[in-house]
Amino acid sequence: METVRKQKVRPQKGRGSMPDNQRSHRPTRLSYEAVHGHLHRAVSIGSSRRVSHTAVKWHELVEDAETPAREASLADKSSIVCRAGLLMLSGGTGGYRVRELMNAIADALGISCVVDLGLITLECTCIDGHETYSEVVTLATTGVNTERIALMVRFAQEACEKGGAWSVDEFHRRMDAVEHTPGNYAPWQVGLAAAFACAAFVFLLGGGPIEMLCAFVGAGVGNFVRRLMIDKHLTQFACIGVGVAAACLAYLGVLHALALAIPGALEHEAGYIGAMLFVIPGFPLITSGFDIAKLDLRSGIERAVYAVTVIAVATLVALMVAELVQLYPDDFSDLGLNPVALLILRAVASFVGVYGFSMLFNSPPAMAATAGVIGAVANTARLELVGFVGMPAAFAAFVGALIAGLLSTAVRHKLDFPRISLTVPSIVIMVPGLYLYRAVYCLGTLEILDALSWGTQALMIVLFLPIGLIAARILTDRRWRYCN
Repeated sequence: METVRKQKVRPQKGRGSMPDNQRSHRPTRLSYEAVHGHLHRAVSIGSSRRVSHTAVKWHELVEDAETPAREASLADKSSIVCRAGLLMLSGGTGGYRVRELMNAIADALGISCVVDLGLITLECTCIDGHETYSEVVTLATTGVNTERIALMVRFAQEACEKGGAWSVDEFHRRMDAVEHTPGNYAPWQVGLAAAFACAAFVFLLGGGPIEMLCAFVGAGVGNFVRRLMIDKHLTQFACIGVGVAAACLAYLGVLHALALAIPGALEHEAGYIGAMLFVIPGFPLITSGFDIAKLDLRSGIERAVYAVTVIAVATLVALMVAELVQLYPDDFSDLGLNPVALLILRAVASFVGVYGFSMLFNSPPAMAATAGVIGAVANTARLELVGFVGMPAAFAAFVGALIAGLLSTAVRHKLDFPRISLTVPSIVIMVPGLYLYRAVYCLGTLEILDALSWGTQALMIVLFLPIGLIAARILTDRRWRYCN
């Protein structure tokens, strides 16, 4: 059970030990959690056993709701800052963006804050003169919600411009609206989005119509099942494992059905890898690089470990299913397309894939379409550099990510979308899911040299993707360019 520690330290006269009559708030057995976008409080009564999860009544924690926020107590100001940071963190963005938002709101309230955060935990100390107030808040799980990121960025901008006239209650009511904003897509819609995205992914990997059709059905079924399990608040790894297994089995079922009418259809089994690529942890994988680049090592390492764990669970489950039903990750057959047709189809497939993945991140249609256009340009350029120029895949990934970062910067000011809601979805399709799976598959079959080869190629691409975005950020963002 996590503990929320709130400590208020009052100013002391002179130096020396703390006076006997100076008291601090005793740590309470509370844990603030967010379950699928809604903040909750876990209450422990008399033991470490979790009794229940009840919604946090933020307004009841406020000492004086109608007081102008800038004149409120430090405890009330701290609750505003911490809640805003937790909402931003629940959107899946990197530690730098969370800290930037919290500092902006703290400044609007006339205080300063120091924050240390990880993947799901946030520790904040607010400072007002000689008075300090510390809180620890945590999420029950992690996920990605680009619309929430955008809403919180707008909230912070309004707070900086108009927050001086807001009461404490007004701050919380506005955050209530953000917290309770429903998702944009139903389970069947995200299942369909995964179907289109993974079918496009299979084409970009070299698959043909049969592999694309089977991957379409497999990914749609797999992500639909996964989403239903997530809505039931089941643990993430169970959702990932069952979703991947369902995708692989659905792919195999469609393939056998096609074999009844199409001779040789069973030779197209390699596309089952594409059917499970909807679980690629693109956001934590990329944002871990951002955090490490800003020396936020705790957040960066936690995100990287989480991403690696998700990849391990998905690939190991797929390996077990493949061994049980005799699926093999063979190479795709050459489609025989001329260069112009291939270029056009790659651009279309890249747009469809990025748009679909953006829907999985809860991006509104306009945001998803913008990311899709950026991804179509960046990913097509990357593939052309590899296929026609002969550039190594890792270097081409750097160039593709750099293009995506520069294009995102060019359009974000006109469309008012957070940069990260465009850059990360536009390059998720560049994450080498095929290489990662083949590395694990070869390990499982004790083909160690092949596993090292696939794993090394995947690692180099994964490393160069965030470096490309970081380079674009350094070139275009003055605040990012400096450490302070």
